[in-house]
Amino acid sequence: MSEFAHALIIGKFAPFHRGHMLLLERALAECRRVSVWVYSRPDFAAMPSPLRRGWIRELFPARLYPGLELLPDAPHPPTNAEPDGIHRAYVRSVLDGWGVHPDAVYTSEGYGDALAAELGATHVCVDRAREAVPISGTRLRADLHAHRQFLDPAVYAHFVERVVLLGAESTGKSTLTRVLAEALGTTYAREYGRDVYEREDGKLTPEHFLEIALGHRALEDEAARAPGANQRVFCDTNAATTLMWSYLLTGTALPELHALADACRARYAHTILCADDLAHEQDGWRANTPVRTVQQGFIRQELGTHGVPYFEVRGAVAARVTQVRAALGV
Repeated sequence: MSEFAHALIIGKFAPFHRGHMLLLERALAECRRVSVWVYSRPDFAAMPSPLRRGWIRELFPARLYPGLELLPDAPHPPTNAEPDGIHRAYVRSVLDGWGVHPDAVYTSEGYGDALAAELGATHVCVDRAREAVPISGTRLRADLHAHRQFLDPAVYAHFVERVVLLGAESTGKSTLTRVLAEALGTTYAREYGRDVYEREDGKLTPEHFLEIALGHRALEDEAARAPGANQRVFCDTNAATTLMWSYLLTGTALPELHALADACRARYAHTILCADDLAHEQDGWRANTPVRTVQQGFIRQELGTHGVPYFEVRGAVAARVTQVRAALGV
């Protein structure tokens, strides 16, 4: 039997961490209805309130938690630095306007008693000493990657940088992608195009190239959400290169693939171009060395045309890893 009819939880949730999850789980177990208000001024530019609400919605989906209600943003909130009394009066005023009248307030903070009293509710304090989940949003924001174990992978993925490796065939992208991930203790996204190319025995249509680009993006997202992700994920090629291959092999490309290629400019934090100074290795699927040179030229043109900053790595794998480390500052 539920202890309370309606609980309220207010917080910055910046980011939404395992301590918040514990608080929400406790409230959902003890209350028939739980309202959550994501609330901060100023807001966090790198993780605005709609994103933070989205994390809660993803980790506590409505089909499993029908009693959970995510409240909208409210107008003109006081700044975070203003006195608690100002915040309590604001909360009461907004909730009255919304017709939200909880009989319990769940927090892990010292302000909970006064806020609950302001609303005529009972305060339920959960893990105030941070013994069950020894983390706070302030500590997380100070060094998010060092404390990533306190974030669900779905939340941490937002803070994982994507580093893309480009280059013509037989320029060492795949090997370097894997070795960099191993060296820096993180995950990587392999090239998806080879899967489709071999599956279709090289007979590809424009639709296949769109499938390749979408599949590759899905692999990148999967790698960023994997438990082993650590600060960055290395990606073997991107949709812009897939667009090039669509034109080279079919003479055209679908509009949707053009859109995915355009999105590459903002999708990756760093772009690495693998030089074509390695011996050309023929694996039965690749073209010859002169064709590789043409492909490399097209990739350079794409980067230059769209003003994408990149750095080029040369030499053997070990030398390239050293160059990438220096460029990334790791």
